[in-house]
Amino acid sequence: MSTNVREAKNARVQNDIYLTHERWQHIIDPDNHPEVAPYLVYLAETIRSGRRHQDPYDPHGYRYYHAFPDLPDGNSHLVVCVRFRWRTVPDSTVQEETFVTTAYVQCL
Repeated sequence: MSTNVREAKNARVQNDIYLTHERWQHIIDPDNHPEVAPYLVYLAETIRSGRRHQDPYDPHGYRYYHAFPDLPDGNSHLVVCVRFRWRTVPDSTVQEETFVTTAYVQCL
C-alpha cells in the first residue's frame, strides 16, 4: 500500500498534506481515537477549510480545527495535527514534508 493513502491541499498555505496508512492506524487504534474512524472524509475537509493554529510548543506543528454537527459524544470539532518538516534529498535540494500526525474530536 502506498504511504500517501490520503491527501488534502490547504489552499491558504499551498501545501499537500498527507496521511500515511501507519498514522491512520495509529489514530483509530482502540487505545487512541477510535471514534474518529467514521470521519476520514472530515480530515481532508478540516485541512482544506478549517482554522489553523501553530502549536505554542512546537514551531513545526499546527492544529487544524473544523466544526461538524454529527460528531460523537457531544463533541463539536475535529482537530487534525499536522507536522511540517524539511529534508535534504540526495541531489542536495530541500523538500518540504507536511503530514498528519494525529486527529481527535473535541468540544470547543
